[in-house]
Amino acid sequence: MPIKIPRALPAYDALSRERVFVMTEDRAEHQDIRPLKVALVNLMPTTIDTEIQLLRLLGHSPLQVDITFLRMGSHESKNAPPGHLEKFYISAEEAVNSGQRFDGLIITGAPVETLPFEEVDYWDELARIIDYSKKNIFSVMHICWGAQAGLYRRYNIPKQPLCKKLFGIFPHAVNEQHHALFRGFDDEFLAPQSRHTASDRDAIAAEPCLTIQSETDEAGVFIITARDAREVYVTGHLEYDTLTLDREYRRDVAKGLPIDPPKNYYPNNDPLQPPIVRWRAHANLFFNNWLNYVYQETPYDLDTLE
Repeated sequence: MPIKIPRALPAYDALSRERVFVMTEDRAEHQDIRPLKVALVNLMPTTIDTEIQLLRLLGHSPLQVDITFLRMGSHESKNAPPGHLEKFYISAEEAVNSGQRFDGLIITGAPVETLPFEEVDYWDELARIIDYSKKNIFSVMHICWGAQAGLYRRYNIPKQPLCKKLFGIFPHAVNEQHHALFRGFDDEFLAPQSRHTASDRDAIAAEPCLTIQSETDEAGVFIITARDAREVYVTGHLEYDTLTLDREYRRDVAKGLPIDPPKNYYPNNDPLQPPIVRWRAHANLFFNNWLNYVYQETPYDLDTLE
């Protein structure tokens, strides 16, 4: 089944060329089913690339998914094409104030990880969304900085600077093989990481509401859950496509920033060679498992959410 997105959204043509099943609003209205309603708070500076990456993964599910894009009304994006957010997004405050409820919500990473949370210009607005989600959204997936923000807001878990940017493709283990999010996973799987900070592992482990589902000695905690999988915290970027790390690396090199080539990414760690994707299958499986969990567990009537 498809994801439902506006025909004019740039992601529509990009995903159609990849044969990802996307559907216009007119066609969706003739489907006699109750689709999943998933909201996306996109805080990444690569607005359209991030839309495509996440929609690609959501679009591989057999379920129909209706997407609502949410923007921070308290923040002026300098990276989205002119008029893009106004055309395709609604303000998160509008969604909260109108009492909209969703089956799922995804909060992306953001290029603000070295700032204290309270110094981020849209922090109060994002904090309100996180608070609102507890009773009005069945399951929330937090990604990278979005995971750090969720852990801090809900459990007061601080983030800590890393001595060096964690950058590359790293192996991760699954701690609970039979958890709904990890059905079909291998004992070890690969995932991209790109961050300067990390949430405090000791504080996570000490919080009885949280479960560390996946981690590695080298990259640390990767996936955490709470309330079964109604809260999902992903510290890395399973959604990244083939060249995302390459673009980040070359951007930092051009700026003269101290950066090593992303680890385990280029063949022979040679940036002159094209990277090889080794995380795509598990990325698709993880997002499919999340959507299936939401589909199986969400009440048919979202007004009955607790």
